[in-house]
Amino acid sequence: MSFAGPSLASGGKTVRRAIEFGRTYVVKPKGKHLATVVWLHGLGDNGSSWSQLLETLPLPNIKWICPTAPTQPVTVFGGFPSTAWFDVGDLSEDAPDDTEGLDAAAAHVANLLSTEPFDIRLGIGGFSMGAATAMYSATCFAAGKYSDGSAYPANLSAIVGLSGWLPCSKTLSKKIGGDETARRAASLPILLCHGKGDDVVPYKFGEKSSRVLVSTGFQDATFKAYNGLGHYTIPEEMDEVCAWLTSKLGLGGRSP
Repeated sequence: MSFAGPSLASGGKTVRRAIEFGRTYVVKPKGKHLATVVWLHGLGDNGSSWSQLLETLPLPNIKWICPTAPTQPVTVFGGFPSTAWFDVGDLSEDAPDDTEGLDAAAAHVANLLSTEPFDIRLGIGGFSMGAATAMYSATCFAAGKYSDGSAYPANLSAIVGLSGWLPCSKTLSKKIGGDETARRAASLPILLCHGKGDDVVPYKFGEKSSRVLVSTGFQDATFKAYNGLGHYTIPEEMDEVCAWLTSKLGLGGRSP
């Protein structure tokens, strides 16, 4: 499936960057379907590897949708093509955000959720760049729109970000304004987990992302730190994710 993200060229004319997404993998619920979570992989990965891990989790009421990012030139790789949800140069305070790519990725995720039954609770999770896309989606949900002004359609109930960072953090306070926006931000549960030994996405980025989210009105944001954990996941972290999703999505005590 492709998504053409709008952008403004010189002279005010709208041009579109055609983005072709890869294969989507689906893990069907083993019990009664109560929630659907789109899970987003990290830079250079694909949906298959995470679908295999998610299938082993003791969450029988969740349907997992694991899309694959588009293959596109990535600045941090010197322009070499890789699967990436958006372009990234370097992780620094002043690095520019690829809002066009972020909008396209967030819209693709929202589209994947758009065909779910109305009574199913919806969530987005991810690892590294996938976590960044999930957090960006959270800000679009709260604001009710993407960065380009288009309406954001999905009604989200949970966000999980492992070893990630918050894109567009400097402008978030401008995006979250008004009573309705503040209500949506306050109502959305977010779980962020980060290893203190992460040498790819430094721990300080995860910690700061959590602080920025809380300070801009995401009152139900939880940050979990893991001593010695690098840029990968461990069973202890996934156990935390399972318990948190069971609680926030209301899966505990429900019939399997």
